[in-house]
Amino acid sequence: MKRLIVAAAIGNCVHVAGVYNFLKFAEQQGYETIFLGPAVPIKKLIEAVKKHKPSIVGVSYRLTPSALEKLLEELKREIEVNNLQHIRWVFGGTEPTADVARRSGIFVAVFDGKNGDEATINFLRGGSTNHKQRVFADTLIGRIEDKFPYPIIRHHFGLPSLEDTIEGVKKIAEAEILDVISLAPDQNAQEHFFDKKYDKSLDGAGGVPIRKEEDLIRIYEASRRGNFPLLRCYSGTNDVFKMAEMLLRTIHNAWAAIPLSWYNVLDGRGPRDVNTSIRENQQLMKWHAERGVPVEVNEPHHWSLRDAHDVIGVTTAYLAAYNAKKMGVKDYVAQFMFNVPASISPKMDLAKMLAKIELIEELQDENFRVIRQARAGLASFPTDLLEAKGQLASSAYLSMAIRPHIYHVVGYCEAHHAATPEDIIESVKIVKAVIKNSMFGMPDLTQDKEVIQRKEQLKKETRILLEAIKSLAPYSLDPLADPDVLALAIKIGLLDAPHLKGNKYAKGELQTKVIDGACYAYDYEKHRIIPEEERVERILREYEKSAIEV
Repeated sequence: MKRLIVAAAIGNCVHVAGVYNFLKFAEQQGYETIFLGPAVPIKKLIEAVKKHKPSIVGVSYRLTPSALEKLLEELKREIEVNNLQHIRWVFGGTEPTADVARRSGIFVAVFDGKNGDEATINFLRGGSTNHKQRVFADTLIGRIEDKFPYPIIRHHFGLPSLEDTIEGVKKIAEAEILDVISLAPDQNAQEHFFDKKYDKSLDGAGGVPIRKEEDLIRIYEASRRGNFPLLRCYSGTNDVFKMAEMLLRTIHNAWAAIPLSWYNVLDGRGPRDVNTSIRENQQLMKWHAERGVPVEVNEPHHWSLRDAHDVIGVTTAYLAAYNAKKMGVKDYVAQFMFNVPASISPKMDLAKMLAKIELIEELQDENFRVIRQARAGLASFPTDLLEAKGQLASSAYLSMAIRPHIYHVVGYCEAHHAATPEDIIESVKIVKAVIKNSMFGMPDLTQDKEVIQRKEQLKKETRILLEAIKSLAPYSLDPLADPDVLALAIKIGLLDAPHLKGNKYAKGELQTKVIDGACYAYDYEKHRIIPEEERVERILREYEKSAIEV
């Protein structure tokens, strides 16, 4: 039998968008397709099936269910009379017409939109026609491959109550809305799980108060239903290797999110100094790489969230990927957080992300694969919940320009309150509608002239900054992966951010300003943008001078 699909809207139904979309998906999966059009009589459909001998016939009807009953009775007779039972007949329509189609006994699969386009793609790839019998991939790469060309969906979740979190995980899994639940432990758990030096007043601050391994096991077991979402968890800020081992053992951590130069004295989230934390974070990347666990280095947005200019955002994105590759990571999750700072324009934001992507993906080879993950920046969400829904949709649409493999949904309510399961489900549905619409064909925003111009400028200035960092240790075998060199770059201000002012472990002198939608290093006394070449030359001169004086 041919790998061919014949499809039509039958009877007097002229609604063909759904069946046409089905055929587009089929073509992406390698099928040949024949579209017979709207309002096709049953006799005409049967004649086409006999002529073309397809392997699958798609039938669509979106009008009155009672009228469909008579049409399907006629179709069933014609299938039997013409011995066409060996063909796989499938149906697509509204929920009421889908119920009629299921009762007819004709169809091997019935699509009513409730399970999204992923169910259609799964069927076309030869997956189970019974949604409840689907086998869901239990690895990040497997999930991505199963849903391509759609991105998999991730959302973080963690309520101040362990029991509420467990029940919430059950609801989210049963809703079959998320591919990945990112478990958010409270800060006490991240820093003091092993030494038990908890600050009781901070229990539940920022997430779920996990206090023993059994808590994680219970959360994992709660997720074993619905679409069996993957689980992952934020890294610890202390005893990082013990935490990593426990997360892998208890919740089968789908991938590790590890900073390069944070979770220490820089941000006050741990007691480690910068040199030590970089060294330990590198080894933690290596530890996961040796076990085949994908790694995300959540570095660049930490700088951008602290109002560092765009060049530092791009540079630290490259450094994060570079260090992950040096540590042997094969599957690298590159997070692209849009809307930071919140006043950046969509054009300049996209240019910054494209600069990151092009530089990072220069590192790709047979042993290093980049997985794109997009998300909205938390600070961009207004407290008005209706406006926040608009921001969620707007950011998601812009993000689809980079064709992410993972979309990290940020609940629209996060600037107002921590997301409940209901908030998460609503937020994900909003984003899924945006993604679906973008998949029909959106303008190529990456080809905008201003976007390209800014992207190239950022790439050029990033290379200037990278060379400046390398120059700090000309005799180092690999300065961009040398913890002492990277810590020095922070100490003297090559890597800096306005929010680090007064931090004794950083320079904290950088000033920035958003101009025409882009974030630049800025001289407020002379009211001008500071070109990156000028900025790094000044810092290097000051460093050389202080070294001579010492």
